[in-house]
Amino acid sequence: MFDVCALGELLVDFTPAGQSGADNPLFEANPGGAPCNVLAMLARLGHKTAFLGKVGDDAFGRFLADAVSGAGIDTAGLRFDAHTPTTLAFVHLDARGERSFSFYRSPGADLMLRTQELELRTLETCRLFHFGTLSMTAEPACSATKQAVTCAKAHGALISFDPNLRPALWESSGAAKAQMEYGLMQCDVAKLSEEELLLATGTADPEEGSRIVAQRFRLPLVLVTLGARGSMFRLGAHTGFVPADPDIRTVDTTGAGDTFFGCMLHRV
Repeated sequence: MFDVCALGELLVDFTPAGQSGADNPLFEANPGGAPCNVLAMLARLGHKTAFLGKVGDDAFGRFLADAVSGAGIDTAGLRFDAHTPTTLAFVHLDARGERSFSFYRSPGADLMLRTQELELRTLETCRLFHFGTLSMTAEPACSATKQAVTCAKAHGALISFDPNLRPALWESSGAAKAQMEYGLMQCDVAKLSEEELLLATGTADPEEGSRIVAQRFRLPLVLVTLGARGSMFRLGAHTGFVPADPDIRTVDTTGAGDTFFGCMLHRV
């Protein structure tokens, strides 16, 4: 039995690494993808974790497979695609450490995961199943994601959901909102940023937005990340706010929400 199983994107994040001698920007290849970031944190906290997804049968795909396995995450459900390359993302940072992304995914191997490739034994034995919306931006991965949710729920797993909104990967905000609403309808625990809260509810106010989400989707636990201000939770009628540490100098926020959610799921 696995404590937590996650499905979704696994990709290479190229992050800024200074300038070359010729004054050209340098990028460092890092293993990335929100679902595995969450699992890596949970594995560090002592949980048995498993990942379901797909990478290209290329150098980047093998690099990612080694990184996931090295983080202590089970990879029996990781598939390799011989015809579609591994997804790549280039991270751009502003002066405050906030990031934006450029994706090379038209398509990427993560979108090629098919329903018949799912590792059903993992889904049937996990205590919690975690997913986001990026695996639902196109077929066949969208159908595979929803089948995995159905299977995990049918076998009694708790469901956690992080929209992980990336507007550049969607045809429209309406399409992103529709899949976000699907995820919110399926889960027991959701984590949203202010931007995602605004898309889902029409308000970025964490108190009001979390109330709308909890009531509309009958969600027991809603978490809202507030960047430099901290985070809040809504558990039934109870709410709470935890401020961020003002003494921490933010350098790069990539993966911050995933680390936060991994720690929260550890407590759940």
